[in-house]
Amino acid sequence: MNSIDQVDISGKRVLMRVDFNVPVDAGGNVTDTTRIKAHLRTIRYCMEKGAKLVLISHMGRPKGQRVDKLTLKPCAAILSGLLGKEVPFVDDCVGEKAQKAVDAMKPGDVILLENLRFHIGDEKNDPDFARQLAGLADVYIDDAFAVAHRKAASNSAITEAVKACAAGFLLKDEIDYFNRAMKDPQRPLAAIIGGAKVSDKIGVLENLVDTVNMLIIGGGMAFTFLRAMGKEIGRSICEPDMLDKAKSIMEKAGSKNVRILLPVDCVVADKAEAGASVNTCSVDSIPADWMGLDIGPATQKIFGDAVREAKTIVWNGPMGMFELEPFSKGTFGLARDVAASGALSIIGGGDTDSAVHKAGVSDKISYISTGGGAFLELLEGKTMPAVDALERCGG
Repeated sequence: MNSIDQVDISGKRVLMRVDFNVPVDAGGNVTDTTRIKAHLRTIRYCMEKGAKLVLISHMGRPKGQRVDKLTLKPCAAILSGLLGKEVPFVDDCVGEKAQKAVDAMKPGDVILLENLRFHIGDEKNDPDFARQLAGLADVYIDDAFAVAHRKAASNSAITEAVKACAAGFLLKDEIDYFNRAMKDPQRPLAAIIGGAKVSDKIGVLENLVDTVNMLIIGGGMAFTFLRAMGKEIGRSICEPDMLDKAKSIMEKAGSKNVRILLPVDCVVADKAEAGASVNTCSVDSIPADWMGLDIGPATQKIFGDAVREAKTIVWNGPMGMFELEPFSKGTFGLARDVAASGALSIIGGGDTDSAVHKAGVSDKISYISTGGGAFLELLEGKTMPAVDALERCGG
């Protein structure tokens, strides 16, 4: 797979797929600019090389309809401020308006086109729509890892309609860091998996047991594993139809000499909300009418000791309901332990990203992935259709 610094973009029309699928409030204001900022390195590189940079993205799920609240126009204003240069917005991504705007560009210019998914052809990976997009480009660059696990005209079919294509720096970094962690890791390799449900991550857990040395399981999903071990878990979240899967994962881990670490104590409450009555107890003595909402201090120490042994750590999913203060200590404590471990640490998923920022240690994490679903699919051992398309591209 070529990267952007391996193709000639000087003075050329560069069509770049970015991920500007950002949250916008009722007044049309972008409330979190993280995803826009993630692309700045690739954008600035194109400007420095004198490319005519045409940015394309989706926002939300308009299903081929023009939905005013899903316009990308606010993103153009944010990007203009970040670059210190006006980024004109074009209210379509194909057709006469888009073509005229591209034709008027000068080297070093940047423009942003309207939401790709106002056209149904993008999600359908339609070759005709891809050819319309390709008509705006001499070179295609994909920098949108967060959607690399989904086939779309703007990241898959388009690679067959352009002469040259490559990965932007963000996409390349995502793949490179993941490969360092999972394909050729320094060991011990520890995976931390949290979140609410085993069913959401069963493929991930099954794949990781074949790869890691330690599998640390927290969050709501831990209670399904504890129930599978015969423990009474009160009103803690549990998926009865996942009990056999949990048992098989634990058995497989045992046969492969993979350590599975589960909570030994937890913070319990009578309800999952602020103002609840809160206590800490062993996982062997959870009150019948209470529920576990965070790992306890003994578990924090066990998990912390484990990550300090690791040379490589991948983490997806919080250890509890960290959004509420009584249940945040486990996730924040583990974040600080990961940050202090000295290991190569890679974090993926919006909740985990949020947690390490709230814990104040985001700058001490080796890499924070921009893609939740894409990161999970890589952990599951799946290939990325958009990455495969780039690798097949004639460029």
